[in-house]
Formats: sequence, structure tokens, C-alpha cells
Amino acid sequence: MKNMKLIGRLFLGLFLFAVAISFTIQANLGLGPWDVFHSGLAETFNITFGQASIIVGFVILGINFALGERIGWGSVCNMFFIGVFIDLIMKYELIPKSTHFVTGVIMMNVGLLLVGFASYFYISCGLGTGPRDGFMVAILKRCNKSVALVRNSMEGFALLCGLLLGGKVGIGTIYVVFTVGFFLQFAYKVCKFDVKEVKHRYIDDDIRELWGWLRKSA
Repeated sequence: MKNMKLIGRLFLGLFLFAVAISFTIQANLGLGPWDVFHSGLAETFNITFGQASIIVGFVILGINFALGERIGWGSVCNMFFIGVFIDLIMKYELIPKSTHFVTGVIMMNVGLLLVGFASYFYISCGLGTGPRDGFMVAILKRCNKSVALVRNSMEGFALLCGLLLGGKVGIGTIYVVFTVGFFLQFAYKVCKFDVKEVKHRYIDDDIRELWGWLRKSA
């Protein structure tokens, strides 16, 4: 029962993440930095937005592993399912596109707020962080900087890569670069959550446990 609750919490967080990203896209004020990167990849290689997100996640997951970050089942699910959920939401137009600046601003802020709480839900499961959040955690462990500063720096780097690939930008893009870290920090504060104190269970833990069980059963 406990494991089912954790899995349910994990997928709630992943789905909320996809909804959050879809809100920022449909706000029609310019894509968020990572989404500029994803849109650039999608245009360059003629793939869907979600597929581009999955590819980027896979690459960053490899970088995290190289930096010594262990990989959990939640990390793998994050890499795959957020992209799948985004493609489904966009395909069936579950979130309408804004045609006015004011509604666009509201949608952008709703999306960013959801990013913060979605991050809390899935990371607090202790099943491993997603590729981008794992990279953020890896950096936080190596420097005494705030979540806001580290995350905003990451967003800026993603934006630069997206621009080089011809991704779509707008006023909302710049807004996300300078605010997403604060939305994350706000959500963590409301939930009284310290991302650095979460004890995760990783894939290698399960492999060792399974191996030990197999040896005892042999």
C-alpha cells in the first residue's frame, strides 16, 4: 500500500509537470528556456516536442550519473512520462491557447507555480530526482548557493542552447529565466521541503536487493 501511494504521488507530480509546461506554452508569450531548447530540437530533427524533451532528459541523466548522482526509478519515469503527457495534452488541446496578453500572463504564472509544486510532489517520493532537478541538486551539493540562483542559471544556459537551435522566444521566456527559481523556492517553503534532505531509493539499491534474494533462493 505504501509503495502504491508513492507511485501515485510520483505520477501526480509528473502529470502536474506536464500540465505546468503546457500552460507556459499555451500562454503564448514565448516558451520557457528548456522549452525553447526542446522546440529548437523538435524543429531541427522533425520530432515532437515531447520526444525532444525525452531526448534532452536522457542526455542530462547521463551527465548526472557522470557527476556521481545515483539514478532512481522516478528519474527514469520523469525522463519519459513528462514528454508523453505533454504530447497528449497538446495533441488533444486540453489547455486552450491564450489570445490576450492578460490571460497569457495569468497562464504563465499558473504554469510556473505548478512547476514548483509538481517538483515537490515527485521529488518528495524519494524515488530519485528527474534529469533537470537531479542536475540542480548535483550543483547545490557542490556550492553554497540558493535554489533560485542555481535554477535560474540553468534556465539561462538552456535558453542559450535553444537560441542557437532557432527555438522560439518571447517576453515570457525572459520572465521564466528570472522567476522559475523563485517559484520553486516558494513552493518548497510552503510545503516545508528541503530538497537536499530527501533520502532517495535508487535503482542500484533494488538490483542489490534482488541479487541478494536470488542468492538466498538458489
